[in-house]
Amino acid sequence: MGLTLNSPAFREGETIPQQFTCDGQDISPELRWSAVPHNTRSFALIMDDPDAPSGTFTHWILFNLPSAIQTLPEEGSSLGTIGKNDFGKVAYGGPCPPQGDQAHRYYFTLYALDIPTLNLEEGTTRGNVEAAMQGHIIGKALLMGRYARG
Repeated sequence: MGLTLNSPAFREGETIPQQFTCDGQDISPELRWSAVPHNTRSFALIMDDPDAPSGTFTHWILFNLPSAIQTLPEEGSSLGTIGKNDFGKVAYGGPCPPQGDQAHRYYFTLYALDIPTLNLEEGTTRGNVEAAMQGHIIGKALLMGRYARG
Protein backbone atom coordinates (compact mmCIF):
# COMPACT_ATOMS: atom_id res chain seq x y z
CA MET A 1 0.00 0.00 0.00
CA GLY A 2 1.30 3.43 -0.93
CA LEU A 3 1.04 6.87 0.57
CA THR A 4 -2.53 7.80 1.54
CA LEU A 5 -4.13 11.19 2.21
CA ASN A 6 -7.40 11.96 4.01
CA SER A 7 -9.17 14.65 5.99
CA PRO A 8 -11.46 14.53 9.03
CA ALA A 9 -13.38 17.42 7.40
CA PHE A 10 -14.62 15.46 4.35
CA ARG A 11 -14.25 12.06 2.70
CA GLU A 12 -13.02 11.26 -0.79
CA GLY A 13 -15.50 12.61 -3.35
CA GLU A 14 -17.70 14.36 -0.77
CA THR A 15 -18.53 18.04 -0.38
CA ILE A 16 -15.87 20.25 1.18
CA PRO A 17 -17.48 22.05 4.15
CA GLN A 18 -18.23 25.74 3.58
CA GLN A 19 -15.80 26.96 6.26
CA PHE A 20 -12.91 25.88 3.99
CA THR A 21 -14.23 27.88 1.00
CA CYS A 22 -14.53 31.51 -0.11
CA ASP A 23 -18.10 31.41 1.21
CA GLY A 24 -16.87 30.62 4.72
CA GLN A 25 -13.69 31.29 6.70
CA ASP A 26 -11.47 30.37 3.71
CA ILE A 27 -9.12 28.33 5.90
CA SER A 28 -7.33 25.15 4.86
CA PRO A 29 -8.80 21.86 6.13
CA GLU A 30 -6.93 19.46 8.35
CA LEU A 31 -5.11 16.83 6.30
CA ARG A 32 -3.61 13.52 7.47
CA TRP A 33 -1.41 11.03 5.69
CA SER A 34 -0.01 7.58 6.30
CA ALA A 35 2.04 4.80 4.68
CA VAL A 36 4.88 7.28 4.15
CA PRO A 37 7.78 5.91 2.06
CA HIS A 38 10.70 5.14 4.41
CA ASN A 39 13.20 7.49 2.72
CA THR A 40 10.91 10.55 2.67
CA ARG A 41 12.80 13.72 3.59
CA SER A 42 10.03 16.30 2.96
CA PHE A 43 6.54 16.75 1.52
CA ALA A 44 4.91 19.12 -0.94
CA LEU A 45 1.20 19.74 -1.38
CA ILE A 46 -0.72 21.22 -4.30
CA MET A 47 -4.48 21.86 -4.35
CA ASP A 48 -6.16 22.59 -7.66
CA ASP A 49 -9.48 22.71 -9.51
CA PRO A 50 -9.40 21.06 -12.96
CA ASP A 51 -13.01 22.18 -13.60
CA ALA A 52 -12.30 25.93 -13.56
CA PRO A 53 -13.63 27.76 -16.65
CA SER A 54 -10.14 28.88 -17.75
CA GLY A 55 -8.46 25.50 -17.13
CA THR A 56 -6.84 24.01 -14.04
CA PHE A 57 -6.74 26.62 -11.27
CA THR A 58 -4.20 26.30 -8.46
CA HIS A 59 -5.59 27.12 -5.01
CA TRP A 60 -2.70 26.20 -2.71
CA ILE A 61 0.99 25.35 -2.95
CA LEU A 62 2.81 24.27 0.17
CA PHE A 63 6.30 22.74 0.16
CA ASN A 64 9.26 22.03 2.45
CA LEU A 65 6.92 20.29 4.87
CA PRO A 66 9.02 18.33 7.39
CA SER A 67 9.12 14.55 6.92
CA ALA A 68 8.39 14.07 10.64
CA ILE A 69 4.80 15.31 10.35
CA GLN A 70 1.81 13.31 9.18
CA THR A 71 -0.89 15.83 10.05
CA LEU A 72 -1.41 19.32 8.71
CA PRO A 73 -3.82 21.14 11.06
CA GLU A 74 -6.49 23.59 9.92
CA GLU A 75 -4.74 26.75 8.74
CA GLY A 76 -1.54 24.69 8.68
CA SER A 77 0.38 26.72 6.11
CA SER A 78 2.91 27.87 8.72
CA LEU A 79 4.47 24.40 8.74
CA GLY A 80 5.99 24.78 5.29
CA THR A 81 6.83 27.30 2.58
CA ILE A 82 3.88 28.74 0.66
CA GLY A 83 3.82 29.31 -3.07
CA LYS A 84 1.71 31.80 -5.02
CA ASN A 85 -1.73 30.51 -6.00
CA ASP A 86 -3.72 31.50 -9.09
CA PHE A 87 -5.56 34.15 -7.06
CA GLY A 88 -2.15 35.88 -7.02
CA LYS A 89 -1.78 35.37 -3.27
CA VAL A 90 0.83 33.61 -1.16
CA ALA A 91 -1.83 31.78 0.82
CA TYR A 92 -4.45 29.07 0.80
CA GLY A 93 -7.38 30.03 -1.43
CA GLY A 94 -10.43 27.89 -0.82
CA PRO A 95 -12.89 26.55 -3.35
CA CYS A 96 -14.73 29.39 -5.07
CA PRO A 97 -16.37 28.17 -8.28
CA PRO A 98 -18.60 30.51 -10.31
CA GLN A 99 -22.17 30.82 -9.02
CA GLY A 100 -24.44 28.29 -10.71
CA ASP A 101 -21.68 25.95 -11.93
CA GLN A 102 -21.97 22.24 -11.25
CA ALA A 103 -19.85 21.15 -8.30
CA HIS A 104 -16.16 21.50 -9.11
CA ARG A 105 -13.61 18.87 -8.11
CA TYR A 106 -10.76 19.99 -5.85
CA TYR A 107 -7.68 17.77 -5.72
CA PHE A 108 -5.26 17.85 -2.81
CA THR A 109 -2.09 16.12 -4.05
CA LEU A 110 0.58 15.24 -1.51
CA TYR A 111 4.08 14.42 -2.75
CA ALA A 112 6.68 12.55 -0.68
CA LEU A 113 10.14 13.75 -1.69
CA ASP A 114 13.60 12.29 -1.19
CA ILE A 115 15.16 15.73 -0.53
CA PRO A 116 14.76 17.90 2.60
CA THR A 117 14.07 21.18 0.77
CA LEU A 118 13.20 22.43 -2.70
CA ASN A 119 15.44 25.50 -2.26
CA LEU A 120 12.74 27.84 -3.52
CA GLU A 121 11.53 31.12 -2.07
CA GLU A 122 8.11 31.73 -0.55
CA GLY A 123 5.75 32.98 -3.24
CA THR A 124 7.25 30.88 -6.03
CA THR A 125 5.03 29.49 -8.78
CA ARG A 126 3.57 26.04 -9.20
CA GLY A 127 5.75 25.54 -12.28
CA ASN A 128 8.90 26.17 -10.25
CA VAL A 129 7.76 23.77 -7.52
CA GLU A 130 6.93 21.04 -10.05
CA ALA A 131 10.28 21.53 -11.80
CA ALA A 132 12.18 21.34 -8.49
CA MET A 133 10.34 18.11 -7.54
CA GLN A 134 11.28 16.36 -10.81
CA GLY A 135 13.23 13.20 -10.08
CA HIS A 136 12.59 13.47 -6.33
CA ILE A 137 8.99 12.20 -5.99
CA ILE A 138 8.96 8.86 -4.18
CA GLY A 139 5.27 8.80 -3.27
CA LYS A 140 2.07 10.56 -4.23
CA ALA A 141 -1.42 10.59 -2.73
CA LEU A 142 -4.65 12.29 -3.81
CA LEU A 143 -7.74 13.45 -1.95
CA MET A 144 -10.65 14.90 -3.96
CA GLY A 145 -13.51 16.94 -2.57
CA ARG A 146 -16.30 18.81 -4.34
CA TYR A 147 -17.86 22.22 -3.94
CA ALA A 148 -20.62 24.24 -5.65
CA ARG A 149 -21.95 27.70 -4.81
CA GLY A 150 -25.66 27.19 -5.45
